[in-house]
Amino acid sequence: MLKLYTDTNYLTAANRKIVFPLLFDLWYLPNANLCAKYQIVADIDDCDIAVVPVDIAHFGLKNKNQDLIFFIDRASALNKKVWLYSAGDYGSSLQTMAYTFRMGGFDSKLNSRTFIMPSFIVDPYDTSSRKFDPLPKMQLPQIGFVGHASNSKLKKIKEFLLFIKYNYRRLNGSLSTDFQSFYPSSNLRFKYLTLLLNSPKVNANFIFRNKYRAGAKTEEEKEQTATEFFQNIAQNPYTFCLRGQGNFSVRFYETLAMGRIPFVVESDFRLPLQENIDWKKHCVLATETEMVKTLSDFHNNISASDFELMQINNRKLWLTVLEREAYFCAIYSIFNSKIA
Repeated sequence: MLKLYTDTNYLTAANRKIVFPLLFDLWYLPNANLCAKYQIVADIDDCDIAVVPVDIAHFGLKNKNQDLIFFIDRASALNKKVWLYSAGDYGSSLQTMAYTFRMGGFDSKLNSRTFIMPSFIVDPYDTSSRKFDPLPKMQLPQIGFVGHASNSKLKKIKEFLLFIKYNYRRLNGSLSTDFQSFYPSSNLRFKYLTLLLNSPKVNANFIFRNKYRAGAKTEEEKEQTATEFFQNIAQNPYTFCLRGQGNFSVRFYETLAMGRIPFVVESDFRLPLQENIDWKKHCVLATETEMVKTLSDFHNNISASDFELMQINNRKLWLTVLEREAYFCAIYSIFNSKIA
């Protein structure tokens, strides 16, 4: 069992949405399996790992950076490993010996103590009447996409203005996150999807949205757009995945959860548990200049049986490693061996 120390004064109802995700499963809604592996202790001297209780951005927003520094320095002085959580699209990694858990970032800029967390989604098969079955291999690679993709110049200008506004807040100190260059994701999605759509080597099944979730506002509209989204993933063996504002894709994890194959455009991202998972066995990675060739070559070179097996293994990977409980069980195994 790993013994965790944290400042429980931060584990309030108001902080539920910003708490370190594992602490949510140990404190707010205890998960029996995780509670058998992790224990929160009252004294930092008794712990294996000191966990900063909430998103580190919270300390900057509340002008409590000294509290964060004190917590890290105190734990480090006692030779305790420290876990940090950096939430949001951008995230940040502090220049310390602590381990940082975050959603995305640029692999070339992240240190070896940075752990990428999956997007913790609900199992898509739990919210529908569908059952998982692998799709058979067809002559052409069949790829799907439903989402925000626009060729509008006005949209690009709006995204750029939001980028300027965000970085102004970074510069004046009201936000503390890693810098990212301007990335007009909706325009780039349209560009890349159009290349695939126009290729005779690809069978594309795309639904373009001008707004996120087609601008759905009512619960009925949200349910309808979600149904169309997951139906598209279910009906196509490949799903197009491109980063959004942050350098990661929630759609990537949704595709794996449904037992389909993510087709991912490279953007210097880091995937979860890269030292433990051979990601080339679970997704197709392509550069923006060779998307059609990469997809076509992969599809032509995989056997029909391996094609179906890959889908089965993707569903299994999500269930056993990337689902919320499973991920922190994997993290337990990694750190238990470091401490043992």
